[in-house]
Parts: sequence; C-alpha cells; structure tokens
Amino acid sequence: MLNKFLNIVFFKFLKTYIYVVFALIDCNNFYVSCERVFNPALNGRPVVVLSNNDGCAISRSDEAKKLGIPMGAPIFKYKSIINQYNVVVLSSNYPLYADMSHRVMTIISRFIPDVEVYSIDEAFLKIQGYEKYDLFEYASKMRNTILKWTGIPTSIGIASTKSLSKISNKIARKYPNKTKHVHILDTDSKRVKALNYFALNDIWGIGRRLSKRLQNIGCKNALDFVNLPEQWVKSNLSIVELRIQKELKGVSNLDLDSLKIKKSIATTRSFEEPLSDLIKLKERVSTFSLSCAEKLRRQNSTCNVMIVFIRSNYFRKDLRQHSCSKVIALPFATNSSLVLNSYALKAVEDMFKSGINYKKAGVIVTNLVPNNSYQLGIFQNEDCRHKSLMKTMDYINSKYSEKVKLANQDLKRRWKMKQEFLSPCYTTKIEDVIQIK
Repeated sequence: MLNKFLNIVFFKFLKTYIYVVFALIDCNNFYVSCERVFNPALNGRPVVVLSNNDGCAISRSDEAKKLGIPMGAPIFKYKSIINQYNVVVLSSNYPLYADMSHRVMTIISRFIPDVEVYSIDEAFLKIQGYEKYDLFEYASKMRNTILKWTGIPTSIGIASTKSLSKISNKIARKYPNKTKHVHILDTDSKRVKALNYFALNDIWGIGRRLSKRLQNIGCKNALDFVNLPEQWVKSNLSIVELRIQKELKGVSNLDLDSLKIKKSIATTRSFEEPLSDLIKLKERVSTFSLSCAEKLRRQNSTCNVMIVFIRSNYFRKDLRQHSCSKVIALPFATNSSLVLNSYALKAVEDMFKSGINYKKAGVIVTNLVPNNSYQLGIFQNEDCRHKSLMKTMDYINSKYSEKVKLANQDLKRRWKMKQEFLSPCYTTKIEDVIQIK
C-alpha cells in the first residue's frame, strides 16, 4: 500500500508539485559527435571510432549502425562493408573527447546544480526545487544550449528514480521525432508501458547471466521482473536486484553518488604489434604496473592484491593461443612502483610461453585501502624509503613529463598507441586549432 501511495504522489507532480525527480542526460554517439563538430563533412556519413590501437568499434554513427557494424566489432572483419559504403574510420582522440565532455558537464551544472557525472558522455541530475518549472521546456532549453554551445546532440530522460530515468532516456533516444529528444515518465501508465516494451537486459544493472536466469522462471521483459514478489527477490537474488526492482516501481532507492575512491585500478593495453619476446613483454607490463602505482598514489590509496594477465590474439585462429592471469596477494599494502613492478615481472616470467604472439596485457590492483590506515605486517613491511622516493618521482614526472623511469623500461622510446586515423586535437593543442581564412 505504501509503494502504491508513493507512486500516486509522484505521478501527479506535473499538475501539483515536485519533490525530487531524476534525469539522465546522454550524449548521442559521443565520440562520433565530437569528430563531427570540427569536421562537418562527416555529417550524414557512416562513421566509426576505434578503440586503443585501432582494434574495435567503440562509437558508431546511426548510419554505421544501420549498415550492421556492431559495438565492439573487430574492424578487420568489416573491411568489405567499410570499402563498399565508404565508411569513415577514425582513431580514438581521447584528449578531444575529454575536453568536450568537460564543456558539456559544465553547461549542465549551470542548469541543475546536483550532477553526478556517470561516464564521459552521461550524467545523472537530481531535480529538486523546480516545482514551478515546466520540466519538458527546461530540459529542452538545456539540450538546445548544449547543442548550440558545443555542437553535441543529447537525449534526456526524466522520471521518479535513476533506473526509470535510464529507461526514459532510451525512449527519448529511440524516438527523437516523437519525443523531441526529451521524454518524461510522468504517469503510471507510461511507466508500465515502457517496462512492458523493454527487455530484461535493457534494465540498468541486469546483465546477461541474470537475464537468462530470470527468463528461465518466466520473466520475458522488465515489467515481469517488477511484478516478481519482493520476498522471492530477497530470497533468490540480492539486495542490489531488490533495489532495482523498487526503483522500477517508482520508489527511489539510489541517490546521486559523490566522487568516490575507486575500488580497483587497471591499466590494460593491446599492443601495436604482437610481442613474442619476453624482454619486450616485461617492459610493457612494467610500464602498466607503474601506471597503476601512480594512480594509487594520486588517490592516496594502497593495494593488497595485484592481478597480471597476458593473452594472444584470439581473433587469429591460425596462430597458437595462450591466455593466462595470475593473482598476487601482496605481503603488505603498497603503492610503491618498485614493489608492484617486481611482483608484476615475476608473474610475467611464470606465465610466459615461447612461440606465442602476445597481443594484450594488463595489470589490475584491487583490495584498496587508504594509505594512512592500512594494516602493518608483523614480519615484513615496505621499505620506509620508498614513500619519499615515490613522492620525488611523481613530482619530477609531473613537471617534466615522465623523465624518471625504471631501468627495465625502454628509456629511449615512448610507447604510443597505434592511431593511423587520428584526427587533430582541435581544442587541446595550439597547433591543431582550426584556422579561419
């Protein structure tokens, strides 16, 4: 009865008053849209932006999606489509995308102060104190301002909870002509209709495995999941799924997240060329472990566990395959580059197999704790000199751009990603600023 009462109170908010509602604003095909801002010749053409080292498609224009190029597709598998339809292929230009994202988020904060930047192209908004505003008009004004000031198109979904705002945003994105890129789930009938339309894996927080499990008990869509007895969800799933179910019923269980310390940190890369030499592979993993150590120190954390993995190119079925990972429980919490590097190199030596062309490797540090409250060991602890040494290294590298390295790193060569189709960094490099003649 209480849930039903809360639903009734919210779904009359447009006619009476608004306490708190949530919005999700999403930049459409963000990486492609950033490229189109500075190169209008790309408008209306199929465009694909590739991942690190030009491997897979991570952003596609609507035109490219219609050609059947899926997200995450290895680009070499779609060369025939690319050549046939003259698809524009671009390398990821991360400095440009980060700068454009910052501009979009800054504009959003001018309209709504309570903002949670969820990803580089998404943000949740907590809307309260806007009882006298027409939310559709206000959201449309925000969207138009972003488009005018940055050139980035967006879609906005508004609802009583964060989970429902995700659903509402999908509707705004899927039916732009009908919704004008802004959709509000403001009635219970709209909510039920939307949930009945979307599949289980369209629900924010429900993955493929859980979708299959729910389908096995007769859940065909999001509405079927919402109609499951709460007691069954409590007994057979987890508190996370119970919160999602309540969110989809219109009862808010998720507030905006403040900036939190990461629970794990990863540095993983595909190589420009396959590596079959142990020394070169160790150099790469060494660089990755140092990157993780620097990130740990930046957020004042230490780690207790490190995971190192190496793998071959599983798309090359004609080559010998090998994929392996090693979990290292560290004897003490640390963020020292020297300590993490030594354990990472030992792990690579243990996993390496000769005759394998390795295409990717990575280092992940987890089980993080603040660097001022970690548990000291009885018999073994970090060398007390490391803390001062790391502080000095970080200072020099921040001032002079990675001048201090470890001896097993390549001291002459600075490894770079394969970016054969990279566009200019229009907003972050003075030499790439557009000149108007």
